[in-house]
Amino acid sequence: MSRPSRADLAAFAAPCLALAALGLPLVVYLPHYYSAELGLSLSAVGVAFMAVRLIDIGLDPILGALMDRTRTRWGRFKPWLVAGAPILMAATAMLFFARPGVSVAYLWAGLLLGYGGWSVCVLAQTSWGATLSPDYDQRSRIYAWWQTANVIGLIGVLLLPVIIARVTEDPGAGMRGMGWLVMALIPTTIGLTAWRLKEPVPATRSEVASLKEWLDLFRSDAVRRLMLSDVVLGLVPGVAAALFLFYFHQIKQLPQASANAALLLYFVAALVGAPLWSRLATRVGKHRALGFAALFYVIGQAGFLILPPGSLPLAAVAAFVAGLPYSAASVLLRAMMADVGDEERLRTGQDRTGLLYALLTGATKVGAAVAVGVTYVGLDLAGFKAQGGNSEAALLGLQLLFLALPAALSLWAAAILFRYPLDAGRHAAVRAALDAQAAGARP
Repeated sequence: MSRPSRADLAAFAAPCLALAALGLPLVVYLPHYYSAELGLSLSAVGVAFMAVRLIDIGLDPILGALMDRTRTRWGRFKPWLVAGAPILMAATAMLFFARPGVSVAYLWAGLLLGYGGWSVCVLAQTSWGATLSPDYDQRSRIYAWWQTANVIGLIGVLLLPVIIARVTEDPGAGMRGMGWLVMALIPTTIGLTAWRLKEPVPATRSEVASLKEWLDLFRSDAVRRLMLSDVVLGLVPGVAAALFLFYFHQIKQLPQASANAALLLYFVAALVGAPLWSRLATRVGKHRALGFAALFYVIGQAGFLILPPGSLPLAAVAAFVAGLPYSAASVLLRAMMADVGDEERLRTGQDRTGLLYALLTGATKVGAAVAVGVTYVGLDLAGFKAQGGNSEAALLGLQLLFLALPAALSLWAAAILFRYPLDAGRHAAVRAALDAQAAGARP
């Protein structure tokens, strides 16, 4: 089908509600909770989150190759999506219901389980999305639905701490509330997708990729630029998310509940922005739209810089402006990788969808992992204390990490993207060649 129905897109996007509701706390709340509330050191928490994410990257190419080779009556990717659900539920139970006194080893175990299950589900779902349509513009639409569901999941999990804070000041209650939400969403949303959505039959079979063939993917300028862009653009929101609560609480002097409210508005803006960047991509091309989004992010960082302390209304405006470009990378990079998959299939005759999305997922993880590791270790080196009472030097270190680093990375990403080679015209030629091959292969 060249244009998936809204019902099919809703079914495809449904697991994002659960995956985002788990993914955001892994970056924003859990590092803060394990350091500020459960007593683990900033360096220990930062290293754990960074190291486990980097270890998990090695799993992605293996999973991608296995998914490409999978052939069942339910499809290639659906069985993997279903298999990842119980793993995620077990990890959620460990991470969100931890009590004071837990060890660093416990955190490592929960993170290994959580990121492993998350990899299985996200890779299966995003790879599946690439098969829903061969059309250049429809792929932006598919992943706009995907990202919209992600942001709805983010907003849902963000609302819980705001609501729970009105009932109790126990930070553990907020974490447990998020845990129960994730535990409920995982089986219901993944079950809905598996029941409602049929998976198309692959156009070609995939042989096991050798190391040479795997490395050969990087000969493509499009692949290299996509991968580097994803790492850089993964660092940008990763740094912001890891430091958001610290920045607004200790620099802008907002209470924790107000900081949570500002973060909520940040993701409301991301929800608004998702279809806007998709529409811009149909006018100027995906790579240019994403480059413009990266430049817009710099404007958002400037808004945080000039924000006066103690003003929740102005903080809300600044958070909303900064959140508008948040969805652009998630939507457009995945749509662009689907186009790369077509180009690679034409070049090699092999369907490497799973492997290509494994590379993209791995690049995303590098950005997210380095973001938490660099920021938390950097804060520790600057003498920053999660509980408060910081020196001017420590607060300056927090501001440099939160404001200057993401802005510089965004400018770098824009420079990479504006020279991306696989535009709509080139992709149309690739699709025409693939269609001609398919027509010639028919008896």
